Amino acid sequence: MKPLTEPEIRAAFVNCTKGEASRLNVPRDLAEQPWDDLDFLGWRDPQAPGRAYLAAVIDGRTVAVALRSSGAASWQARRSLCSLCVTTHTGGVSLLVAPRAGKAGKQGNSVGAYMCADLACSLYVRGKKEVGTKLHESLTLEEKIERTLANLAAFVAKVTA
Repeated sequence: MKPLTEPEIRAAFVNCTKGEASRLNVPRDLAEQPWDDLDFLGWRDPQAPGRAYLAAVIDGRTVAVALRSSGAASWQARRSLCSLCVTTHTGGVSLLVAPRAGKAGKQGNSVGAYMCADLACSLYVRGKKEVGTKLHESLTLEEKIERTLANLAAFVAKVTA
């Protein structure tokens, strides 16, 4: 992934106002991110733990999405599967909900998906970050990356539809 700047990220939000995008917390360590190993940049807001964000380049366009996290629930201690990278975690997957873009979002419509709670999908796919038990897959690394990108694009398409 090409490195993104703070102004690029703020301008790319599709499901919040420009004012909200200007006030949200963007990672301060953008220069230190492992951009070569990222398919998208995902982060949690340190000042609002229920808030998360992701930014990606999809079809040559930078798109960013604001997400809300579900509260802790008893099922989170079970093994769960991330719908983006298809990594299995014990307690490391959260339901993240994005308000839909445009009029639908203003009416309260949203889209949800189970994702890695730390949004480090790219690092899990590449084996740069480990989970307890890893399922064996016959896909190559390139195929896993393509699957993650396709799942991400499908989620963003639902948010922007």
